[in-house]
Amino acid sequence: MKLTIANRINTCNFIANRKGSFRVVTKCRAGFMTISECRDFDNDLYSNHPASVLANYKKGALQTVEFKADGTESWLTVFARTGKKIHLVDEEILKTLDIGTINQLWYNTELYSQEQYAAVGAKTWADLAYVRKEDTPQVNQIINQIK
Repeated sequence: MKLTIANRINTCNFIANRKGSFRVVTKCRAGFMTISECRDFDNDLYSNHPASVLANYKKGALQTVEFKADGTESWLTVFARTGKKIHLVDEEILKTLDIGTINQLWYNTELYSQEQYAAVGAKTWADLAYVRKEDTPQVNQIINQIK
């Protein structure tokens, strides 16, 4: 799948279809930042579907996501934000991020963009926000079945 990015979002490619561990920095109700390492079953989910890490926290709580690939010792930032500003997001997260998640939890950030949705031809909340409909394997399978 090829990314289509119409707005100014800095990307990296640290996850790159690798398995590994995730940890998150979240803001609690009192305003303090807390660091949590994800459990094994969460790591499996996030490795297979990276955008789900953005959907599994309350609106405004998630600040940073870090990733450590199996066999390495370094934690790399794959998502970072401050307030409404998204500083960095990994390409694997963008590839699986749907419009529904953005509209529900990230609508007041740079991820929300009607121009971005138009650039990929998205029409519903189930559509991917950063991958053209023609580039998704599910759509290609359905088209091939119809032919």
